[in-house]
Amino acid sequence: MTVGVVGLGLIGGSFAKAYSAAGHKVLASNRSESTLQFALMSGAAQGRLTDENLSECDLILLCTYPAAAIRFMEEKGRFIGQKPLVIDTCGTKRVIVEAGMRLADKYGFTFVGGHPMAGTQFSGFKYSKETMFRNAPMIVVPPRFDDIVLLEKVKELLKPAGFGRITVTTAEKHDEMIAFTSQLAHVVSNAYIKSPTALERKGFSAGSYKDMTRVAWLNPEMWTELFIENKDYLVREIDVLTASLKQYRDAIANEDSETLVKLLDEGRKRKEEVDG
Repeated sequence: MTVGVVGLGLIGGSFAKAYSAAGHKVLASNRSESTLQFALMSGAAQGRLTDENLSECDLILLCTYPAAAIRFMEEKGRFIGQKPLVIDTCGTKRVIVEAGMRLADKYGFTFVGGHPMAGTQFSGFKYSKETMFRNAPMIVVPPRFDDIVLLEKVKELLKPAGFGRITVTTAEKHDEMIAFTSQLAHVVSNAYIKSPTALERKGFSAGSYKDMTRVAWLNPEMWTELFIENKDYLVREIDVLTASLKQYRDAIANEDSETLVKLLDEGRKRKEEVDG
C-alpha cells in the first residue's frame, strides 16, 4: 500500500510511523521542510508527496487544520485521480466534509471525513508514535451510509493504524457530540488553570488537579479554528455548564446543604448512568 500523509504533526507523524512500521510506503508533505527531512531520515516516510505521485497513493490522509486541508484539496484535487481514498483527520466535520464532498465531485476522487479519537496534550512530530491509534476509536463520515463496499475499503485501508473501533456518523452528529466530549473539556481545563491559586498549588495537588489541567496545554491556533467552526454546539455546552455551576455556587454561598447534597448526588448518579 502507498499512503500519502499531508502534515507531519502529532497525528500525521503517528500515521506515517504506523504505516511505515507495518511495511507500507509512506509519501509525505509538510509545511516545515526540516520536519519533513527528519521524517525521511528517520524512516517515518520513504519519499515526498508531490503532484506527480498523488495519484499513485491508495490512501491520502489530510492531517492539517481544516482550512489547510480544504486548501490542499482545492489546489491539488486535479492531480489526485480516482485511485486514492482521501480522508481528513480534522476535529470538526461539517465544514471540511461539505468542502471535501464538493471537491471530490468536481475532481473525481473519493472523500471520507475522519476523526481519530487519540492524541496527547502535546503537539508536533517529535511527540508522534506508531502506536498512537492502537485500540482507539476512529470516526468516519462517508458520502453515503449504504455504500458497504466503500466502508469495507475504509476499514481495510485504516487497518495498519490499529484502530479498535470505527464509528460511522454524520458530520452534524459528530460536531454536536465532540462539542461536549472534547471541546468543552479543553475550554474548561484552559480556563481552570488561570486561577491565581494555581501558582501556589505545589504540594497541594494530586490526581484531580492533573486530570483537570492535562488538556490546558493545547495548540491555541488549532483549537481556536475548531472552536469557532463549531461555535453553535460549543456555546450551547458552555451555557449549560455555566448554568449548572451557578447552582453549585449559590448553594455553597448560601450554605444550603440540602440543595448541595441533591446537586452532588444528581451528578454522581448521572456519572453512573452515563458510564455504567
